[in-house]
Amino acid sequence: MPRIFTREITIVESDIDVQGHVNNLRYLAWMQDVAVAHSAAQGWGMDRYVAEGAGWVVRQHTITYKRPCFFGETITACTWIAGIGPRQCPRKYLFWRASDKVVLAEAETQWVFIDLKTGRPTKVPQELRDAFEVVEDEGEVKRMLEG
Repeated sequence: MPRIFTREITIVESDIDVQGHVNNLRYLAWMQDVAVAHSAAQGWGMDRYVAEGAGWVVRQHTITYKRPCFFGETITACTWIAGIGPRQCPRKYLFWRASDKVVLAEAETQWVFIDLKTGRPTKVPQELRDAFEVVEDEGEVKRMLEG
């Protein structure tokens, strides 16, 4: 059960915008994709959320773009849980180029746990809390680039 979840992504032509680099909307899609994959790896796939009658919605995204990336490059998308509150959870992300480990973007999403029938925030159940280990030290993630 990975505390810090990573996935490699190869940049394809449809990722590229008119400026010749990865479109910023792709980062949002990748953030969602790696968050869903991390959750599933921890035993909380979409089917389980539906069965529980609850799930996550986004309150806020923050992305800081550091460097561009281009067609054909391979990047690593990394995500982890930075905390778990009673009804919300900050999830962080780091994207780097595989070839030289240059950081391309840093991001964070504030997720809110909701009741799927009412759409209102609800408490994060203990079983879900227990499935994720909080990574408080962002430096731990950045040290992965050195290794």
